[in-house]
Amino acid sequence: MFVDQVSIIAKAGDGGDGCCSFRREAHVPRGGPDGGDGGRGGHVIIEADENVSSLVHLVGVLHWNARVGQPGQNTLKTGSMGDDLVIRVPTGTLIRDSKRGFVLRDLTEHGQQVVVAKGGEGGKGNTRFMSSTNRTPREFTPGEEGEERHITLELKVIADVGLVGKPNAGKSTLLSRLSRATPEIANYPFTTKYPNLGIVRVGYERQFVLADIPGLIEGAHAGVGLGHEFLKHVERCKVLLHLIEPNPDDQTDPIDNYRQIREELRLYDEVLAKRPELVVITKCELPDASALAELFQEEMGFTPLQISAVTGKGLPQLIQQTIRMLDDWNERQQYPE
Repeated sequence: MFVDQVSIIAKAGDGGDGCCSFRREAHVPRGGPDGGDGGRGGHVIIEADENVSSLVHLVGVLHWNARVGQPGQNTLKTGSMGDDLVIRVPTGTLIRDSKRGFVLRDLTEHGQQVVVAKGGEGGKGNTRFMSSTNRTPREFTPGEEGEERHITLELKVIADVGLVGKPNAGKSTLLSRLSRATPEIANYPFTTKYPNLGIVRVGYERQFVLADIPGLIEGAHAGVGLGHEFLKHVERCKVLLHLIEPNPDDQTDPIDNYRQIREELRLYDEVLAKRPELVVITKCELPDASALAELFQEEMGFTPLQISAVTGKGLPQLIQQTIRMLDDWNERQQYPE
């Protein structure tokens, strides 16, 4: 089960109360105050973990509460602090305050943390109030209440390369061929219902993360066909591989399909329309593939790469071109114009 959005209520621990106490020792009259401070309540912390792939473990649990701090004790003993509650989420998780609407943090790297609810400070014991004019203070303060926050966690898959295209364009088959990922593959639309990730290894030292984005249809930018649920996972991809099926089952025109997906990306986010893209004709073992490549050259001014995930034709060229595009992307980010 894949879950990419969930809302929870994070409640930090309350601070422990301060202690009002006086020394009681033999032969020591008027021993003075010895009440200790209360312990701080635990924080609620959200941490990115690359070993977590979904938010499914948060489903069904609305309230996430950290431990409370313990009250202070006599003989100047400070109460123990409440244990922090650490919630681990996948890298690429966006944390938003549900009530106020602002983003708390975008956790894009393994190990990044953010305190979403701060624990209450412990109260002060009566020792804190002793002075030259107040030798026997009976004042103490209660612990502060821990912060409570309603937050929404939204996962946007982090991948170097994203596979986009119409349903049944061969995205899952290509992912399974280039990596060890095992996505569901079948001969019907919307077989892929959530993004699948795979690591493509090139030699011994190079690799990149490839994401199979569920098929997009017309109106995806407005939410048609769960478009918003799919498109948000494309946002973080550095390079897009746009797969075109030469002979769609619904008898639509492949070039019109290409233009339609490009328009959906633009309407969803102008930045996506400018993302580096490699157009690929899949199933090149079919007789219509070569004719479609020539038609692309005539109408669009470029010739797509032709591949076959079944026979393996064109896959080495696809990997090499993808690597070059990733290198160009990284260089532009390092040395912007």
